[in-house]
Amino acid sequence: MTNNDILKKLRVALMLRDDQIVEILELVDFRITKSELGAFFRAEDHENYMECGDQVLRNFLNGLVIHLRGTKENPKNPNDVLAKHKAEIPKKDTTKERPEFKAAPKDSERARGDKAPSKTGPAAKKPFKKNNTKTAPKVQVVEKVVYKNGKNKK
Repeated sequence: MTNNDILKKLRVALMLRDDQIVEILELVDFRITKSELGAFFRAEDHENYMECGDQVLRNFLNGLVIHLRGTKENPKNPNDVLAKHKAEIPKKDTTKERPEFKAAPKDSERARGDKAPSKTGPAAKKPFKKNNTKTAPKVQVVEKVVYKNGKNKK
């Protein structure tokens, strides 16, 4: 696991935004820009990808300790800090402007996971086959062609 992976996982687990990570790094007097930070979170094959060095990760972890626990003079409760992060995440608007679309299953009994489909329900019926005896016989549009490609069949 690389330093980039560790940084990504901590960012997701602690619900941190880029500007919060920059602030955490500034707690230990380590200056970094958002664009440099964004390069750590890119895919490895991206042209602007940068390897996260040991110094950056070390400073981030030291800053994270100060951010969550506080200093000796001014201690904090880590749970309060994490709750504050959670409260800062914007909630999605649940307005009913656009209804959520869910496709109806083709067979309601088969879609239910609690019971097996019944033998007498609509799913048990065989497909309806049209029995129309008044249809005209099929007319062959293309005549059959015999190909002779030099091989004798016996």
